[in-house]
Amino acid sequence: MSAKTFEDLIVWQKAHALVLDVYRVSKEFPKEEIFGLTSQLRRAAVSVPSNIVEGFNRMGTADKLKFYNYAEASLEETRYQLMLAQDLEFAETKQAQESCKEVKRILTAYTRSIKTT
Repeated sequence: MSAKTFEDLIVWQKAHALVLDVYRVSKEFPKEEIFGLTSQLRRAAVSVPSNIVEGFNRMGTADKLKFYNYAEASLEETRYQLMLAQDLEFAETKQAQESCKEVKRILTAYTRSIKTT
């Protein structure tokens, strides 16, 4: 069965869940980070499912892949910022980092399937 909407995509569902996790985790960050790491991390995380949505709605394969690549880049940015928050002892982010890895595996497989169709 082919996805009719972006909400049908497992990769989008997992990326959306990651954003919710990032918001929960980043609530624990120090208040002085609200315009620093908190804001940057949240923007990077939101960019992942947003680019998946945009890519899903593009017509051409090359255009779709461009947005999925943006999603992957934002995902890696998110993963790094979660690592940094962990190292700075702002919050426990290991589970969110694992979620990033899961989304990356699914996004890579999804992208690969688009390239072969």
